[in-house]
Amino acid sequence: MTNTDGRVWLITGCSTGFGRELALAAVAAGDRVLATARRPETLDELVEQGAGRLRAAALDVTDSAQVRAAVKTALAEFGRIDVVVNNAGHGSVGAVEELAVTDLRALMDVMFFGAVEVTKAVLPHLREQGSGVVVQMSSMGGQTAPPGFGAYCAAKFALEGISESLAAEVAPFGVRVLIVEPGAFRTSFGGGAMHRSRELDAYAASTGDTRAAVNSMDGAQSGDPAKAAAAIVRAVGDPDAPLRLALGADAVEAIRAHHESVATDLAAWEDVSRATAFS
Repeated sequence: MTNTDGRVWLITGCSTGFGRELALAAVAAGDRVLATARRPETLDELVEQGAGRLRAAALDVTDSAQVRAAVKTALAEFGRIDVVVNNAGHGSVGAVEELAVTDLRALMDVMFFGAVEVTKAVLPHLREQGSGVVVQMSSMGGQTAPPGFGAYCAAKFALEGISESLAAEVAPFGVRVLIVEPGAFRTSFGGGAMHRSRELDAYAASTGDTRAAVNSMDGAQSGDPAKAAAAIVRAVGDPDAPLRLALGADAVEAIRAHHESVATDLAAWEDVSRATAFS
């Protein structure tokens, strides 16, 4: 394969959901993909569907050696990397008091620190070639935090914060950042991969509905992952794409309502806020 065979994507978490659909959408667009997963044997069918334009590699994003090896594999197989997608992760439900700190650290290791490590490993190559896109798979939970989703949203808030800074830092090198904020899509988010904390009876009133929704959502979400993947591929190819891309009507509505609430509070307390300067 030559460098004229389309863009080269490195995608984490490709065994199911958005990662799998993104790999297929990229191939359909004429691009090439290094699809990764902790267990690469789960990608065998995906490799077959890739029609020679897709390779698979093992990648646990919490393993620094595997991160470096995956980047090296992508460069060896395809000669370059144009798009890196940090998609690996899983959901978590539980009130803050119910969370074990060890579980919170494990979640942050995958969805925040892992994403940062993959990004850092690819950036030197993107800077050198003067182009590229870093796609951070966040969530509408990267801007809103419903009860029971504190751990998950904390990871996504952190990812969005560092990515907004990153976007300004790498822009002079011709590198863009795209933060994707999906709503509820028909992935395995609420399935067996979902971490569930212990339950304290006291929090049934505030997080019970969230737990019930998580337990019943699989297969009922309105969002189509294949359409989300097509939208992401479109945004990657558009130099005028926004920094943040909401996907799904529920994401648009939730994020808009959050912004309106923040604006209302800012206006209501503006006099108090401004009165804190030295006289």
